[in-house]
Amino acid sequence: MTGTPWANHYPGEVPLSLDYPKQSLGHFLEQSASLYPNQTAVSFLGKTLSYRQLLEQSYRFGNALKSLGVKKGDRIGIILPNSPQSIIAYYGALLIGAVVVQFNPMYMEREIHHQAADSGPQILVCLDLIYPKVINAIKGTPVEKIIVTSIKDYLPFPKNLLYPLKARKEGQYVEVSYSSNVLPFKNLIKSSSATPVKEDIDFSEDLALLQYTGGTTGLSKGVMLTHENLVSNTYQAMKWCWKCQPGKETMLSVLPFFHVYGMTVGMNLAIMLGAKMILLPRFQPADVLQTIEKERPTMFPGAPTMYIALLNHPDLKKYDLSSIEACISGSAPLPVEVQERFEEITGGRLVEGYGLTEASPVTHCNPIWGGRKNGSIGLPWPDTICKIVDPETLQEVERGKPGELIVKGPQVMKGYWNRPSETAEVLKDGWLLTGDIATVDEEGYFYIVDRKKNMIIAGGFNIYPREVEEVLFEHPAILEAAVIGVPDPYRGETVKAFIVLKEGHSVSESELNSFCRERLSAYKVPRLYEFRKELPKTMVGKVLKRALQEEESKGMSSQAESTNAS
Repeated sequence: MTGTPWANHYPGEVPLSLDYPKQSLGHFLEQSASLYPNQTAVSFLGKTLSYRQLLEQSYRFGNALKSLGVKKGDRIGIILPNSPQSIIAYYGALLIGAVVVQFNPMYMEREIHHQAADSGPQILVCLDLIYPKVINAIKGTPVEKIIVTSIKDYLPFPKNLLYPLKARKEGQYVEVSYSSNVLPFKNLIKSSSATPVKEDIDFSEDLALLQYTGGTTGLSKGVMLTHENLVSNTYQAMKWCWKCQPGKETMLSVLPFFHVYGMTVGMNLAIMLGAKMILLPRFQPADVLQTIEKERPTMFPGAPTMYIALLNHPDLKKYDLSSIEACISGSAPLPVEVQERFEEITGGRLVEGYGLTEASPVTHCNPIWGGRKNGSIGLPWPDTICKIVDPETLQEVERGKPGELIVKGPQVMKGYWNRPSETAEVLKDGWLLTGDIATVDEEGYFYIVDRKKNMIIAGGFNIYPREVEEVLFEHPAILEAAVIGVPDPYRGETVKAFIVLKEGHSVSESELNSFCRERLSAYKVPRLYEFRKELPKTMVGKVLKRALQEEESKGMSSQAESTNAS
């Protein structure tokens, strides 16, 4: 494929190349606080913070970190759901030149331990509800201090007083033993100076974020994203959403900020635009519908499972969703029927995009206003060059033929943290090898047709079969295990485990489910189990997962045929 055929199909309002501000990612918050000081920055369960207040508290948190000995380049771990604290900790760390490490609050102890040991943060910021898990998980890691916060810390009166009573009643109250190494977030903010903090950074070289992603080895690895990577991707997103008006938009931020897509589009883009962010700590369809009607968001980035859940909610017709103007769907393929029905109900636009953690994450998207192609991931973003190549030779293939998608752009990562050999496998002369098999048409629209990586995407979460298999292998009754993704009408894919038991042993599905739930995040736990006497293998003993996938496909086809016949 020669040239950039997508250039002829770009929205007229979007430049092919941009001039990026060479600044700290944290400066976006300073700019919006200067331009829109009294504009609501955060709306959280009835509590609001203006941009002036959000910046002031970020300065206070940055000064608190400095008083605890944090220096430029040190890592700060954040294990929080979407909340004011998660934004304050994120931007406070960036403003002093620290490197943010996002943790998924759903992680089990073993997952937290691995990531903390690998990234080496001095300090972790966590929610009180998961404090007991965190305190156990950090043993043997470089973590020296934990800063603990509670949902009630940013609830309005009287919710802040009622929250502990409700938590006790529901058995979710956690008593935290504060000490010189376990510090209360709220007190740190109050006692620290609001003096502006700013650290000079090398735009292209200094890290802003270590974002962990899985791998075929089963161990997650830290993607090194610089200030340039994240500033560029946020700037690209702002230009792509060209109709959005700075200082006037309202963003529904329910995609988790610990997920790179939610972080870039739901938080960084919102702050760059000076938008009001409506924060929801978890996705619950009824809450989201009520929030849309009450708070009137104009922007709602999400994953297909979110839109599907809303469309299938029994009370959908009771709610007015007409405020929504722009939605970019990521993390998994967007079904056309979901796209069309959601647009019909809201009157807004819902388009599919594509990205990966290693690209901050967005590389492609359909034009939001006009020019989209259903089933396509759209066009490359400004300054993003793409090729379809032979996976073995990396030579470009003829247009229309499938091959591996490789990309180059300012949003492409610096590499994997402390993993030079794995970095060399995916970064070739500045090109990022995505591992996804794609095609491109004559007009420059790209289509994902398969994945080279043996990865499952369920509900927008990446699940690596090797990790699940390793947990299954720990069970004393299991001789062999193979995990694949199978189609699921709601999650896109779900996890299925094929099990071979040791002779004389037995185990039930419910027992395996409990076993896995103690060791894996809920979304990684197999939903389906199949017990077999043996697994299909190559001559050298490698399990043929492709054969299992083909059997599943044939089984589903046969089932569909029998259903149609009846």
